[in-house]
Order: sequence, then structure tokens, then C-alpha cells
Amino acid sequence: MSARVAPSGRGRPQSGGFELAVWYLMRLTGLGLFVLALAHYLITHFIYDPAIQDADWVTARWSSLTWRTLDWLMLTFVVFHAFMGMRTVVQDSTKGGLRTVLTMLLYLLAIALWVLGTIVLVTLPTRTG
Repeated sequence: MSARVAPSGRGRPQSGGFELAVWYLMRLTGLGLFVLALAHYLITHFIYDPAIQDADWVTARWSSLTWRTLDWLMLTFVVFHAFMGMRTVVQDSTKGGLRTVLTMLLYLLAIALWVLGTIVLVTLPTRTG
């Protein structure tokens, strides 16, 4: 006798549109997060001494448009990936009006956190000298 193993994760949606786009974006943001988070960890914990990392260190780092862009990409990937994952949990475990309310609350919270993070990354003053 052979035991049949159920596939893990969600299968690719058969219909196109929004669900298929989210399915692909979840995979792309997961891959992007793996690369960006690993690079971030290696840079902040191995290349630079954590003992010298304070607000001035972050400000100096964010004086570079490259660092701000990479951190903004990581923020964007984290917010999308986390909230779309929570959306999947909500869709799988609720029905009806509660599903709609929770999904909308997730979207609003995700947008608010992303906007706040973006504001910080864009408006933090750079070190001038």
C-alpha cells in the first residue's frame, strides 16, 4: 500500500485575475525577502559592528539613495507578503460579512503601515557632513 501525501501550500489558482496575481506575487516577494533580509542581516551583524549602530549610524546609512531604496523594497515586500498571508488565513477560516470586514481591516492596516514606513524612509534627514 502506498500512502498519498497531500500537497503543501495552496495550489496555483485556476482562474486568472487578482488571485493569480497575488499567488505569483507571494512567491516573488518571498524570494525577494529571502535575499534582502539575509543581506540586511549579514551587513548589519557581520560587516558592521553592532556596537556602533545607533541613530547616527542609520542616518549616515540612509544618506545613500541605494540604502533607502533597498530598505523601502524590504518594507514593501514585508508588508505585502505578511498581509496577503494573513488574508489567506482570513479567507480560509471565515465566511460572509466577517470575512469582508476582516479583509478590509487588513488592507487598511497594511496600507497605513506601508505609508508610515515610506514617510519615514523619505523624510528622514540625511547627514550633511
